[in-house]
Amino acid sequence: MSKKHNETHDMNRRQFLGRFGLGSASAFSLMTLGSLQALSDTSKKGQNAFPDMEGQDSEHSGGQMTYRVQNGTGEKISLLGFGMMRLPREQEKVNELIDYALAHGVNYFDTAPIYGGGQNETATGLALSRHPRNKYYVATKMSNQNEGLWSLEKSKEMYEESFRKLKVDYIDYYLLHSVGGGGIDNLRRRFLDNGLLDFLMDERKAGRIRHLGFSYHGDVKVFDWLLDHHDQYHWDFVQIQMNYLDWRHAGGRGRRRGDANAEYLYGRLEKLGIQCVIMEPLRGGGLAGVSDDIRQQMARAHKDDTPARWAFRWVGSHPDVLTTLSGMNRMEHLKENLDTFSPLMPCTTVENELLARIADKMAGLPTIGCTTCAYCMPCKYGVDIPGNFAFYNKAVTEGRLPLPDSSAPDFEEKRKAYLEAYRAAIPTAARATKCQDCGECLKKCPQELPIPTHMSRLVEMTRKK
Repeated sequence: MSKKHNETHDMNRRQFLGRFGLGSASAFSLMTLGSLQALSDTSKKGQNAFPDMEGQDSEHSGGQMTYRVQNGTGEKISLLGFGMMRLPREQEKVNELIDYALAHGVNYFDTAPIYGGGQNETATGLALSRHPRNKYYVATKMSNQNEGLWSLEKSKEMYEESFRKLKVDYIDYYLLHSVGGGGIDNLRRRFLDNGLLDFLMDERKAGRIRHLGFSYHGDVKVFDWLLDHHDQYHWDFVQIQMNYLDWRHAGGRGRRRGDANAEYLYGRLEKLGIQCVIMEPLRGGGLAGVSDDIRQQMARAHKDDTPARWAFRWVGSHPDVLTTLSGMNRMEHLKENLDTFSPLMPCTTVENELLARIADKMAGLPTIGCTTCAYCMPCKYGVDIPGNFAFYNKAVTEGRLPLPDSSAPDFEEKRKAYLEAYRAAIPTAARATKCQDCGECLKKCPQELPIPTHMSRLVEMTRKK
């Protein structure tokens, strides 16, 4: 990062803070980033805050897509990014989704070698290669989490395979995948001691990688170490998990202990002038399935917005977000998200305060911090780990969980209803009772959840009489 760029970035930040009478130390604590006046004004007029992509179709009823400008190159990146992890199995449906997304302004597509059982990059490449190369930006990752892939030779094979599957001769955004798990020692063995990061930096210099970054989960010491060495590695972007719940409540009940709040992650990146790509804006869909009382609060403030739209608007209101990933495997989800981002209507200060209060309430619920990424699958004993956790979390947020106090008047009624719904939703062979506590899932979970422990809790609940 050049000194000139840092000075320009700092000047812009001071101008922004001064415009709204905020000191730099209070900007994030007051959560007023959604009050970007220029962006808000243009959005309210139905105009785009950033120029549209040349030749891009803007027929979508919601208007034109909002774009963010990439700091280093001036590339215009759609604020809505397509997360490809949960694609349909049929290539025809994948093509249909990508064609529609491209036609309506989405130009950032994120995949990885390990998604879809290793087939995701292939499906992504088949769909995107039908379009001009200058109409899309593709992101993929070095997914060498398995110890058997830590050698430079094996990692290079994975890297070259991505080019073949994606049918490209350069990759726009390339990431070190899911750094943080296993701590600094794991980072060193995966990327540093074997010379892999040096190789990837040389590939960036050669132009085969246009932008180099990393996605982060786990030990915040790894995140800090990589940013402390920014002058050496010159990160072009960083992918983090951020939503209005994880902003200040990433740790806590049912979640990974010691997790860094997104407020901290975003703040560190902002100070260095590094833009971020956002994953899990809906926290595995949990922020789209909020309780009725939260829905009512949202409706009173803005009756036309769904809970998902509230969550997306909150993320997109942060100015250093380059793009927001959403796993859109159904056309109705894609269309709703296009309406949200075409153009984006930033959250107001009042709306941000409402979401902060909602987050405080949600943080007190005994949910399990699963984002349904399914990295833990398949389970060799057949347990549907994300399915079990998703059912439980939905029962918690909707107030259908039997209270711990068995003397409560409605305890027995809720218990029977919960058990009936659980048995209807989760097949016998996939239930928590099939968990053998083998611990294989623990090594795969990017959230570092104590999965067998949570499974034991679910078993105890479903066996109560």
